[in-house]
Amino acid sequence: MRIQPSNKGSQPLIEVGIMTGAPIHFKLSGSFSLKGIEIPSGIYQARINAEKIEISGQNFISEKFPEILFNPVPQKNSSFLLKDVTIGINFHWERKEDQRFTGSLKFMIEDNTIRAINILPVEDYLTSVISSEMSSTSNLEFLKAHAVISRSWLLAQIEKNKHLPEMSESYKSIWQTNDELIRWYDREDHVNFHVCADDHCQRYQGITKILSPNAQKAIKETSGIVLTSEGKTCDARFSKSCGGASENFENVWEPVFHPYLVKVVDYSSTPEGYSMELSREAAADHWIRTAPNAFCNTTDKRILSQVLTDFDQETIDFYRWEVIYKQEELADIIHRKTGIDFGSIINLIPVERGKSGRLIKLKIAGTKRTMTIGKELEIRKALSETHLYSSAFVVDRLEVKNNIPEKFCLTGAGWGHGVGLCQIGAAVMSEKGYSWKEILFHYFKNTELTQRY
Repeated sequence: MRIQPSNKGSQPLIEVGIMTGAPIHFKLSGSFSLKGIEIPSGIYQARINAEKIEISGQNFISEKFPEILFNPVPQKNSSFLLKDVTIGINFHWERKEDQRFTGSLKFMIEDNTIRAINILPVEDYLTSVISSEMSSTSNLEFLKAHAVISRSWLLAQIEKNKHLPEMSESYKSIWQTNDELIRWYDREDHVNFHVCADDHCQRYQGITKILSPNAQKAIKETSGIVLTSEGKTCDARFSKSCGGASENFENVWEPVFHPYLVKVVDYSSTPEGYSMELSREAAADHWIRTAPNAFCNTTDKRILSQVLTDFDQETIDFYRWEVIYKQEELADIIHRKTGIDFGSIINLIPVERGKSGRLIKLKIAGTKRTMTIGKELEIRKALSETHLYSSAFVVDRLEVKNNIPEKFCLTGAGWGHGVGLCQIGAAVMSEKGYSWKEILFHYFKNTELTQRY
């Protein structure tokens, strides 16, 4: 399929929220300018002084400003390093690391702390994303497919952010009654920058990761190309493993239908012996408890090592998984994560499932309280110290005494929200010889490719 032309513009700049802290320690390499003054290489810190930001280091103390911008001096091969950046926020592998970036560095005050923001061209940002989200040694066709969806999602977010102020009065991401709490997490978080640097948006680690020739080639050969639907840039999404079937957008985030973010069976054909009406409990139960053929149903360590970074490989069960909780453990987690004392947990009851079998609503029945929660991330947050792998799971009550189980077994499918491209599935497709365009049109129906710049 040919790539549609459009009214080409210039490559935009992207503002990425990297971290918060007070103080923030950082190191400049090369040379940067601050308010017209050239600042040499060295170690500095940004701290709050009298409700403004002050920079100190190398026998230098700046004036105090509400916002400070360091711009790289041309031809000086400049970069900056931020100390103790938290990655994997709220995930089981959360940790801190020092990260190096190119482009400009902005500090601003946000909620009584300092926010560090990296400003750089979109294509430079994407080269890092491709290297940060997965191994940059992955198959080139997979990297090219991912480059297009990452670019599409990013430009769609920039466009969406422009219209948020005028939509703020009608936008609502939480509904709550005495018996039900429905919440989703998406666009309401970032008002001072376009996207964050962690998994909430797209994993971005600057030039900390080696930017391989393969990743750079993938970006160069797809430069400016995005997925579009009905003339608009697609809000393209992706997750690690869909578990064999992807989910509709509106079942995970705001209740808006996107014709390109709909359920896709992650295989070349529908697996035999399965009903794909996975919103029905019996079909979902059979699907989740077994392992139907799917592109993402793989244990090939060579492929997984291409897709997954070192810390992602600390998790080994992507396609199907199992978690067992003792009664006291589960009751404590739910109490702490929801702020509601359910007492002993009697049952976890599916109320509504999406097209992939993911739970949209789950009723938690306890000896003190019964309440329905949703959507999928709210469910995953409530049932785990970090995030449950996905909301596509079935529940077994074990060792039941006086109608109260001593244990609960959760058997689940996939890792992540499951909307859009399945990273493991796409990697397997590329290894099987599918082109980057075939991969994109497999996961994103009703779309075309458009050259934006």
